This record gives sequence, C-alpha cells and structure tokens, in this order.
Amino acid sequence: MNTLTHGSFGAAARQKPSVCSPFLNPYLAGFMLGLVLLATYVVTGRGLGATAGFAAVATWLAGLAGLEHLQGNVVHMKYWNDGAPLLNWTLFLLLGALIGAAISGWQARRFSLTVERGPHISDGRRLLLAFAGGVIAAYGAKLAKGCTSGQALTGASVLNVSGLVFMGAVFASAFVVAQLVRKEWL
Repeated sequence: MNTLTHGSFGAAARQKPSVCSPFLNPYLAGFMLGLVLLATYVVTGRGLGATAGFAAVATWLAGLAGLEHLQGNVVHMKYWNDGAPLLNWTLFLLLGALIGAAISGWQARRFSLTVERGPHISDGRRLLLAFAGGVIAAYGAKLAKGCTSGQALTGASVLNVSGLVFMGAVFASAFVVAQLVRKEWL
C-alpha cells in the first residue's frame, strides 16, 4: 500500500502525471558510484566529499565582512584559496551533482516541484522538519569532519576506521529515528 502523498506547486500541480522511467538498478548504481569514486582518486588524488564546498561558500561570505576576520580564523584560511574560495573543486562537484540530478530527473520524467510526505503531515511541517534535519546533518558533518560522502564513501573505501564507525553510527541512528517518525509516513 502506497501512502506517500505529493503536494505540488504551480505548473506541476496542473500537469497530468506522465509515465516515469523505471529507477536504475541499485546494484548497478552502487557499482557506478564506486567507479566515480575510483576516478576521483585517480584524477584528483583524493576522494569525494561535499562539506568543503559549503565551507568555501562560508569563507567567501566571511571574506565580504573583511580580510582581518579571515586571517584570525584557521578554518576560513584553509578554504581561502589565495583569495578565490569559490574556485574550490568541491563546490564544482556540488554544482555538477545538482545539475546532473536535474537532468536525470528531467530525462526520467520525474522533474517537478513536489513535497513528498505522509498523509498525516502538512507540506509546511514537512518542509520545516526537512530544514531542521538538514541543519542537524550539517552540524554533524562538521563535527565528524566530513559528510556521508566524505566519511562513508571515501573513508570506508580505504577502510578508514572513522569512516566505518561513522557508517555504523548512521545506520544505528537511522534505525532508531525511523521508529520514532514512522507514524508520520504511514
């Protein structure tokens, strides 16, 4: 029984639903992600990660306040990139992922502005909870010194203990939290 509810905005609400392409086989998608990770190691000498892209944007914004503030902050100076923090390669990785996801959704006829939610929650509450979850995830990524792509994919692929512990913690906490919020989706 499918209980997922879609709330649509604007033109998406007036369109007739089209036939979507089937999802990619998850094993094939995982294999292809592994090839992307391997290619990233070969080309850049380091793995995937998204946290540095957000840190580069934060450094750029802090730079607008003044260079004196940046020079006193070790974290911002790490991403200063000789005065061009927006040229951080991870920021281009994030933009490429966003553009690639949009193209993929468009080609599969799944591109629309919708709010996926359970039947017992409003669009506004779902968006508020998603934002709160994003803030918590961003704080956790900074605390863990890496996001799921940096810690889990990159760290676990080289058998880094912190990456493996991080993945265990992610799965354990997701299992517990899912039990707490499942009533919102059923």
